[in-house]
Amino acid sequence: MIPTLVFDIETVPDTEGIKGLLDLPHETAADDIANIAFHQRRQKNGTDFLPLHQHRVVAISCALREGDSFKVWTLGAPDEPEGQIIQRFYDGIEKYTPNVVSWNGGGFDLPVLHYRGLIHGVQAPRYWDMGDDDREFKWNNYISRYHMRHLDLMDVMAMFNARANAPLDDIAQLCGFPGKLGMDGSKVWDAFKNGEIEAIRNYCETDVANTYLVFLRFQLMRGQLNRESYASEIALVRDTLASYGAVHWQEFLAAWPPS
Repeated sequence: MIPTLVFDIETVPDTEGIKGLLDLPHETAADDIANIAFHQRRQKNGTDFLPLHQHRVVAISCALREGDSFKVWTLGAPDEPEGQIIQRFYDGIEKYTPNVVSWNGGGFDLPVLHYRGLIHGVQAPRYWDMGDDDREFKWNNYISRYHMRHLDLMDVMAMFNARANAPLDDIAQLCGFPGKLGMDGSKVWDAFKNGEIEAIRNYCETDVANTYLVFLRFQLMRGQLNRESYASEIALVRDTLASYGAVHWQEFLAAWPPS
């Protein structure tokens, strides 16, 4: 069985990089830098969502289904440098050559990882293989939008039509899964400024769990799982999360009553 790797990232403004791009004084505080960048973005685009290359990755969470096991974790230590965290992600792809699953990964997560990996000199030959080293990757690789080695669930469900995109939180809840609990992407910057990196990592992990559960429902819909195997996979997720014991998993399970 080819391993399945579901991932999600959380980001904050790259205030050091933005300071240089905007030629701001060296002593400008990080919060002021971010506010200036947000203001300029709103003036130009009507939104304070920064360009993807100006996002700094502070967490990458993964769910790996391999063999008889399932696990969810966040890469690296809370204070690990961005480049090392991104390298860990690509090292996992190098090791497992998994099928990668995301929600809006093609529109956000992967482009951010591309830019930030480039900035930090990250190496990812397996990920970028498009048939040069492995002929199978010519017809099914991580880069092509229409290949399944990376499955952007949001993009596929919307038939590659941005007007039909749906938020993960809504879809997860409509399917009977917990959805987001207490935090969303708009609150990450404030949490980061308050030193709440563990809360950000925990939130990222629950997003990954929601994505994996929606992916299982998708596999049921497309006939890759039958009712029995789907129930077995759901039970594996429940049992695994219950074994972790952390508070955010207790809250997740409490919000996910057995069907």
